[in-house]
This record gives sequence, C-alpha cells and structure tokens, in this order.
Amino acid sequence: MSVLLSPIKDVHSERRLFLARVILAIVVSLLLMGTVVARLVHLQVIDHELFAEKSQGNRVRIEPVPPIRGLVFDRKGRVIAENLPAYQLELIPEQVDDLDDTLQRLAAINLIEFEDIQRFKDLSHSGPRFKPVTLKFRLTEEEIANFAIQRPRFPGVDFRPRLVRHYPDGELVAHAVGYVGALSTEDLQRLDPASYAGTSHTGKTGVEGSFESDLHGDAGYRHLIANARGRQVPSDTSELLDSLPVDQTPAPGANVYLTIDLELQRIAAKALEGRRGALVALDPRNGEILALVSAPAFDPNLFAVGMSTSQYRALSDNPDRPLFNRAVRGAYPPGSTIKPILALAALETNATNLTRKTICHGYFQLPNDDHRYRDWKPEGHGPVDLHDAIAQSCDVYFYELSGEIGIDNMHDYLDRFGLGTKTGVDVGGESSGLVPSREWKKNNFRDRDNQRWYHGETVIASIGQGYMLATPLQLAAAAGALATRGKRYRPHMVAAVEDALTGERRIVQPEHLGDVEISNDFYWENVIGAMHDVMQGPRGTARAVGTGAPYEMAGKSGTAQVVSIAQDEEYDDAELEERQRDHALFISFAPLDDPRIAVALIVENGESGSGVAAPIAKAIMDAYLGFSDDAS
Repeated sequence: MSVLLSPIKDVHSERRLFLARVILAIVVSLLLMGTVVARLVHLQVIDHELFAEKSQGNRVRIEPVPPIRGLVFDRKGRVIAENLPAYQLELIPEQVDDLDDTLQRLAAINLIEFEDIQRFKDLSHSGPRFKPVTLKFRLTEEEIANFAIQRPRFPGVDFRPRLVRHYPDGELVAHAVGYVGALSTEDLQRLDPASYAGTSHTGKTGVEGSFESDLHGDAGYRHLIANARGRQVPSDTSELLDSLPVDQTPAPGANVYLTIDLELQRIAAKALEGRRGALVALDPRNGEILALVSAPAFDPNLFAVGMSTSQYRALSDNPDRPLFNRAVRGAYPPGSTIKPILALAALETNATNLTRKTICHGYFQLPNDDHRYRDWKPEGHGPVDLHDAIAQSCDVYFYELSGEIGIDNMHDYLDRFGLGTKTGVDVGGESSGLVPSREWKKNNFRDRDNQRWYHGETVIASIGQGYMLATPLQLAAAAGALATRGKRYRPHMVAAVEDALTGERRIVQPEHLGDVEISNDFYWENVIGAMHDVMQGPRGTARAVGTGAPYEMAGKSGTAQVVSIAQDEEYDDAELEERQRDHALFISFAPLDDPRIAVALIVENGESGSGVAAPIAKAIMDAYLGFSDDAS
C-alpha cells in the first residue's frame, strides 16, 4: 500500500504571486505619481494666474484711509466746526515689555488717568499686538514737550500727527451743532463698516449727528506690503511697487452751512450765562433757526479729543445737566404764553367776543366748589376784556372761559400751532411735549377715576399748567405762526450742503406747513394788538422792557409754577429754595407789521417772565434788527 505526499513548498506559485504584487505596486505608484504630476501641472500651468493673484493678495494688505470730515459754517460763512492737526499718544503692545508698569508711569506723569488704565489694557489685548492703541487723541504742547524728554523711558509709546475735530467757539455751539465722539459698538452696528473703515469718530448729536452722512465723506484705501503675520514690511524694489494695485483717494465730506447767526448765538448765550434755561430765535417767514442756546452747556471739544472717565462723570453727574439740550428736549409747562392762541380759540368757538368783560377779583371758583384758582395778581385786575386779559395776563378771564372753550377745543387749536407734536426740526433728539385731551387721559391712565377729565383740569390748562408741556422750540414756532397770522414753516437749522471738491451747493428749501385758518382776520389783529400792548402798551406786563424802543414789537410773558401750595397759603419766591421757584417764559416777535424774528425762551426758576425773560428776548430782537451795539 502506497501514500501520496504534497510538496511542502511551491516555488513557482510564490514567484508568480510576488511578480503580480510587484506589478500592482508599480502600477499604483505610477498612477499616484501621475496624479501628483497632473496636479502640479494644473496648479503651476493651467491655474498659474489664479494662484499668482492669490499670492499677491497674501502679501498685499489693504489699509483704509479715512476721509476728511466736512466743515460747518454759520449763515455768514464763519467757521463753527473745523479739523485741526494734532498729535495723539499711541502704544504698540508688542514693543512694551511690561504693559501695566508702562501705563502706571504714564499716569504718574499725567498723560493718562489712573482709572483708565484697565480700559487701555483691555484694548491692548483685544487686537493684534502690532496694532497701535490710542491713549490720548490730542496732546498739548506742554504734554508733547514733557513726553519728548522722557521718551527713552517708554519704549513702544510715541505720538503721531492726525486731524481732530475742533469747535472754535466751544460751549457756544455745543447744543446747536452737537459733537463728534469715538465710535461705539452700537455705532458700528448701525453704520456701514466699509464706509467707516479707518474712521475713529462719528457725529453723535445736533447737526454733527443728523448730517453725518454728508459730513463724513467716503473712505479710501492704500495697498501695503505685509508678511504672513499681517505686519507691514518695506518694499525695496520698484518692480514690487509697480505690481501693487492703484490706491483709492478718500472723498472728503461735504461742508454744511447753517442758518445760525454766530453773533446772535453769542449774545443769547451771554444773556443766559449763569442760569439754567433755553432760547430759540427763528425767522417766521421761512423757519430758519437764527439762534439755539441751551444753558448751561459743555465744551464739545472734550468729546472730539476723548475725555477721561472722571471728566465724563463730572458732566453727567452735574445737577445742572449741561449735556441736556433744553431747547429741543426740555418739556416745560408753557404758562400764560399760550393765552394768545386760546384767545383765538375762544373767538372761533364763540366762547367769548371782543367786547365781553369780566370782573377779576384775584381768584376764580367753580360752582359748588370751595377751591380758589388764583390770579397772579392777588388784588385782581378789575374789569377786563379779551384784549386786556392778554395784555395784563389776567388768569381769571381765562379761567372763566375755560369751561366754554373746553379741553378738546383747546387741544385742537394748540395742535394747529404745533404744540404737543414734534416740529420735525432737522436735528435729532426732539421732544414732543404734551397737549392733553379727554382721549389722551383715557388712554394714559389705568384707574377709571383717573381716566375721567375734570373741569378743574380744564381750568388750569387754560393758563398752560397741569399736564401741558411744550419745548422752547415749539413755543418759538408757535410765536412765528402768530407773527405771520397763521403761516407756518418747519423750523430748520441747515441752509445748504456744499460739495467740498466742486463747490456745488444743495440749498435746503423752506418747508411750508399747513396754515392756521381763522375765520375773521380781525381776530388776528386784535390778539396781536394785545400782544403788542404787552410790551408797549400802558398796562402791559412787559411794558418796562418795550416802552421807548425804536420799533414795534409783540410778546407774551409766562410763569410756570414748579411747586404746588396749599389752598389758603401764599408763598414768597424769596422764601423758596432756588430750584423750587417759578420758571420764567417769554415769546415775542418783531417788527410788528413785518416780522423778521420770533423768539421763545425759558429761564428755569427765573420767577418772572416779564421781569427776567422779556429783557433777554428784547436784547435778541435788538441785536438782530440792528438796534444794539452788539448787533453784527
């Protein structure tokens, strides 16, 4: 019996398998090498231009160039806002060994504030370390000299030239023109990032804010050679320079011409110096604002050059509120300044006539009510008609008319003169004021009893008290409408916008609003005649101011009570704290037959509209009409 045995090793089979594997490896290697070669050919030959352009983009950095901000002029071409060269203090974080020590020593020599150190440290860590951080936007000559001596002690800190916004008249134009300030996070969210690339400031308030799009201009850019980390490096060959794209020059902002008269503004500011209050003067024929002052004011240059935390806190915590624009945002009880408008309302609604007389005993009482509504003159005015009630500002006459006019008619006629609604002036931040009505009260109170309108509320509304509020700008516009016998124009502060390169001007045309329609022109003449007698009549409340003037004028005083008093008590302003005394208001216009200026102002806690506010209004009219040594 025999057994068949398999061979232990098949050499021929192994050789065939090995050869097959070698051939497969060679084929795969050739395919992979071919793929690499093909890709290299594609990258270096076919897509050469594409990647050459991308390579150029990696080494060329585009740096934005901010535009030069447009200038602001007054109506006579005098500069109100300009750009001046200045030096700013900068720190480059990567060149500073000990950031905290450097900032501490800069604060020790009064170049920065100690309380701002943490803010600067945060800024230093928020971006590339080779990017400079601005520590101070404007250095004085003394600060430059002081730092120049000690510069070797501060590696990585230096100053460089730049343009900064400057307001030659400072506080004088703060609330009219506004100011520019450093860009905030909120600003960056609402503004176009491309247009504001490289820009550090933007208009915040006033004309600077409202006409920001005109004043700012368009940003440009330039191309720089940079390394892989984004840092600029010198380009030392002409070939490299020639290969750079063409830079784009920034377009400067437009120049803005205002309707403001700088000299009139100066006189108004001086008249309110040391007081809290506001004044607006405008041309009733077209709505041009001639002067707009809010006192006290602030220096807008502080915002333009960057203020310290302590400086801003001093402004914001000041009880006199210098940052608050009282002229367009301050809402005050208008007091008796609304009596001429209510007189027209009474005539139009037949609540009274030109001959009806009332005996003023110094107070008024509603039927079956013991409460006395007092006249400003305790002993009363005696018999008065509508003309006398305006000229002498008799409260009792209007108390008695109030029920016959009614609060809704009051609202209607005051609304026709623009009270209780924003004027639409071309600077932002305006308050609407308030003229109450039955509907208003119903919609603004939850309690049913408070939603009811009471007769007593109509009584006090007839002398501009209670819920009623108006801004000085609204009162000036209303005075302008009285001056023109009902023709109304929207108040505006910008007269023209000028292209800085071509000089072409875009003129801002007056906007005519709806006229106040009164059925009988004689009503206008009677009411305006009574306003004339306020200042130049024998018994007018402001006759001491207007008598003997070389031109005819009209006005109406007002006093707004700040604190209430008990029924049977009287108070003397001298016994009250200064901030509890009555506000003094006045509206006026001149010349009487061809009005060219209308003025409204309030002096907070000024006590007397005719004694304190009226002389200021007359001084403004004197200056503008050329009857004053201060007139320009």
